[in-house]
Amino acid sequence: MGLTEERIDPARFLEDVEMRVGEVVDVEDFPAARKDVYKLTVDFGDEQLQSAAGLTDVYDHEDLLGAQVIAVVNLGTVTIAGFESECLVTGVDGADGVVHLTTERDVEPGTRVY
Repeated sequence: MGLTEERIDPARFLEDVEMRVGEVVDVEDFPAARKDVYKLTVDFGDEQLQSAAGLTDVYDHEDLLGAQVIAVVNLGTVTIAGFESECLVTGVDGADGVVHLTTERDVEPGTRVY
């Protein structure tokens, strides 16, 4: 495997990157996007953010609806085919496609990851 990135100060990482647990409350197909992605609405407790997430190879709508995800919420907005993606739902490459990161147990939406 080999880790290739430079080491960073852990305090700096936690200051700069804000990750929170969210609950997927809406899933829509996104045929206008160049890549095969879903439009997600993710509830973080005090607000909802949208995300364009490449989870279509592994998950159906029903698999994601109500699921808890880990998302980066302070990257700003990226516009994809007219859709404003406001957070980055995190994932890893699995054998069949991207697998979203989640919690071992349910926690309150909006809980900060550290």
